[in-house]
Amino acid sequence: MRQVLVPLDIHPSPPPGASTLFEASGSTMGTSWSVRLMLPPNVRSKLGEQMQAELDGIVAEMSHWLPESTLGRYNRAPAGSWHALPPRFAEVLDYALGVFDASGGAYDPFAGELVNLWGFGPERRYDQAGFYAPAPAAVQQVLDRRARLQPVFDRATARLQQPGGALLDLSSVAKGYAVDRLAFCLEQHGVRHYVAEIGGELRGAGMQPDGQPWWVALEGVPGVGSIETVAALHGLAVATSGDYRRYFEHGLRAHGVRRMSHTLDPRSGYPIANDVASATVLHPSCMAADALSTTITVLGADAGLAFAEERGLAARLLLRRVHGLEEITTSAYRAMLQ
Repeated sequence: MRQVLVPLDIHPSPPPGASTLFEASGSTMGTSWSVRLMLPPNVRSKLGEQMQAELDGIVAEMSHWLPESTLGRYNRAPAGSWHALPPRFAEVLDYALGVFDASGGAYDPFAGELVNLWGFGPERRYDQAGFYAPAPAAVQQVLDRRARLQPVFDRATARLQQPGGALLDLSSVAKGYAVDRLAFCLEQHGVRHYVAEIGGELRGAGMQPDGQPWWVALEGVPGVGSIETVAALHGLAVATSGDYRRYFEHGLRAHGVRRMSHTLDPRSGYPIANDVASATVLHPSCMAADALSTTITVLGADAGLAFAEERGLAARLLLRRVHGLEEITTSAYRAMLQ
């Protein structure tokens, strides 16, 4: 069985005459990026180099792996210091804090210390020798510190205060934003027909050479059968959050082993344990799809579906059940089914 998703609003304007198929790719954020586009005849700039430069600039600002990134310097800054943020950084942080408020803290860009504690940050990695799961007391200490730390973001001046020890982590939103910036870079050069991808997150517009939209397969759960679904990325982006990306197993097999996913619930301090294997969101903005898919994963089936419905999001959740995967979707998602 195969499902097909098509956006409700399609403008079937073909690429300009004499357009040629152009492809570019490279590396960023620990993964790969690629773009396929219909290049108008009057565009002959070095698009690939310009897109790589755009991505390198985002990494230099928002990477939590690079100590000298803007984010890395903020995380090490002394208490009471204020930091002027570059425009891209400020845009991403502003959006992330909005999702934090809307989700009641299920999404938290300042959960960096929690990410590090569970071995999913740049140090003391879960997949390295000597790692062990944190004790409950250590988790509680991090939660207590986070409750006391209230970084102040002055939107008017794009400045962020470091209260002392706050650790910012934008890894669940920056990749989606980078996809949007690839799209922006293309559109600045008059390109209207393209699909851009970074590490499985995509955004598309316009048509392929044969007049078809850019078709992509929605990400499933490795090793578990599910309905094959393809979507037409015509003015849409798609992102998926899954518990299978990075995880470790914890506990004794005699007493039950638990999958400890890199998706953490900032409210409890622990990896999610709500049977959500993956959450996929389709949205005009890849930044939004990225952050919202993570949020829905953390909220779980009932609260996550309600959160998505309230905001008119096209979302699909795959839940782990004894018999396999159960698929639940929002009304906006079902409206796209053909």
